[in-house]
Amino acid sequence: MSLKDKIEAREAQICVIGLGYVGLPFAVEFARFGFRVIGLDVDERRVASITRGESYISDVAGDRIAPLVTAGRLKATTDYGKLREADVIFICVPTPFDEMKAPNLSFIVKASEGIEPHLRPEQLIVLQSTTYPGTTEEVVLPILEKSGLKAGVDFHLAFSPERINPGDKVFTVENTPKVVGGLTPLCGELARSLLAQLTPEVHVVSSPRVAEMTKLLENIYRSVNIALVNELALLSERMGIDIWEVIEAASTKPFGFMPFYPGPGVGGHCIPVDPYYLSWKAREYDFYTKFIELAAEVNQAMPYHVVNRISEGLNRQGEPMRGARVLILGVTFKRDVDDARNSPAQRIIELLLAQEVQVAYNDPYVPQFKVGHDVFYRDELTLRSVNLSEKVLAEHDCTVIVAGHTSYDYAWVVRHSPLIIDTVNATRGVSEGQEKILRIGVPTA
Repeated sequence: MSLKDKIEAREAQICVIGLGYVGLPFAVEFARFGFRVIGLDVDERRVASITRGESYISDVAGDRIAPLVTAGRLKATTDYGKLREADVIFICVPTPFDEMKAPNLSFIVKASEGIEPHLRPEQLIVLQSTTYPGTTEEVVLPILEKSGLKAGVDFHLAFSPERINPGDKVFTVENTPKVVGGLTPLCGELARSLLAQLTPEVHVVSSPRVAEMTKLLENIYRSVNIALVNELALLSERMGIDIWEVIEAASTKPFGFMPFYPGPGVGGHCIPVDPYYLSWKAREYDFYTKFIELAAEVNQAMPYHVVNRISEGLNRQGEPMRGARVLILGVTFKRDVDDARNSPAQRIIELLLAQEVQVAYNDPYVPQFKVGHDVFYRDELTLRSVNLSEKVLAEHDCTVIVAGHTSYDYAWVVRHSPLIIDTVNATRGVSEGQEKILRIGVPTA
């Protein structure tokens, strides 16, 4: 039976390398649709959790995993030798940057090197990790061809950008359109045929490079527009204008406008990272992405502005920054998720610690949070979420709302806090205590 026939009959065995926020939902959906799936991860704790039928990611409920494990359609392993059993291999590993904002492809390289000894004819390899244009052909391809097999002839290779939005209950793996670019037309068609088993809309582009650039455009678009409203928020504070009211008014226009919102900075696995992947690659072509890098600069400056607002609020109360007690509410990169990667809360906390501020945090999704061990705060600290109570709020000189989780009772928080710095407009509807609140993008009363 050909690979295409196996895919259409849902008899192809799939392996997903990297069982994080992208890989696990992807593996679970394929298993739900009847495929036999092996999840491969170097983290033994993740493997053990899946084997027990348990989840470690809030977007994937344990009661979705357990029946699949019991039925034998979902397994997990740390053994790369299992790759020989797979017909299709997805690479869903992290692509961070280093301290100098240069791409770190070590996880992609290790995954590719793990595949190479077990590569066999007719397998389809699909890279999903966000990266710069050219990675599939310049990094993954040469490693895989060390096996003696030729891509596009003996095995198939494609790139399909992940489109996972943590916390999104509307757009999921099942109903989000996919983009795919194959090394050859057949590579692209096989990848399209497989992805079409999950979602009805799969857009095929001419090459992996186009697909890789597509993902960067999607996230850079968001980065640039967030930077625009962040900059306008700072201007609005000086001009005596409420930027949130401005955005609400502009959003009434039914064409030519899409609302973006200011905040304490950007976080997650995409927006803080992806612009630098493209700007780094662009230099190879003697091209400098000034517009993109300026947007990243504006967004990275927002944690500093938050700290300035904290200082401003404390000064109004006649209190110095040094020795002040500050409580952070929410350290994830967005509300109602358990993902704290690259969260602006990290930089805010480090900047406060560097000024000898006593910092605590509460987050129902993150029991412990690591900060420091960088140029902003040399020591490495592991903070633990404190229990939220009237006493805890009253004991802190300032409460800073960073993630804006909907589980918080903001009227209660305002009532029992001496001072609130609201970075996400969470307290807009609170009727009492507005005189204690400083909001990003709103002039000081």
